[in-house]
Amino acid sequence: MTAESYKKEGERIDDLQRNGLKILQDPRRFCFGMDAVLLSGFAKVRKDERVLDLGTGTGILPLLLSAKTEGREFVGLEVQAESADMAERSVRMNGLTDRIRIVRGNVRNAEELFGPSSFDVVVSNPPYMIDHHGIQNPNDAKLIARHEVLAGLEDFIQQTARILRPKGRCYFVHRPFRLADLIVLMRQYGLEPKRMRLVYPFVDREPNMVLLEGVRNGNPRLTVEKPLIVYKAVGQYTDEIHDLYGF
Repeated sequence: MTAESYKKEGERIDDLQRNGLKILQDPRRFCFGMDAVLLSGFAKVRKDERVLDLGTGTGILPLLLSAKTEGREFVGLEVQAESADMAERSVRMNGLTDRIRIVRGNVRNAEELFGPSSFDVVVSNPPYMIDHHGIQNPNDAKLIARHEVLAGLEDFIQQTARILRPKGRCYFVHRPFRLADLIVLMRQYGLEPKRMRLVYPFVDREPNMVLLEGVRNGNPRLTVEKPLIVYKAVGQYTDEIHDLYGF
């Protein structure tokens, strides 16, 4: 089958610039952004490890991590049927059904779906926004991806702690204004923050993303890595961003 045969009306095929991988996207829905790409570069996956992506969307993290690491199995959990369908078709389009599996379900039910202590690594790009007061369409795909409508940050962290094996690792990307919430909740559920990196759009701007690694039942010691700068000038990525994107 050709790549075009996996595409439905209104969708596009994006080249991921990595190992020839491509992904199906629908501009009418939530499309992946730089945060997912940066998280795929920050996460550490060792040979033969099992990895779960909580809230996988259209499957960008399992696809990128399958290309960048020697993990054995990558599972993406997604609550929205249309996004999960696109993720499943992207996996088939890339011939990766032997390494990547997409499961439909709510993050809140992760332990029930997979069992306790069942993964070596958990990655996640949770919804950033807390307040959705006054929103007219709670079923809107972009709304669900951006706001804590179907699962909150505590749900993501609680379920991560339950499905990680002891000493297993988790990786989150979020906004700096939620950093205190992230650290407090991680420690509350036994995920010790171990490594953090702030992402800045320009060297003289405030950070707009934070990457955070935790270890289940890890010892207290947090390493703050050097800042990651996205642009050296308007429209010009830094060399590190070029390396992360693979072009």
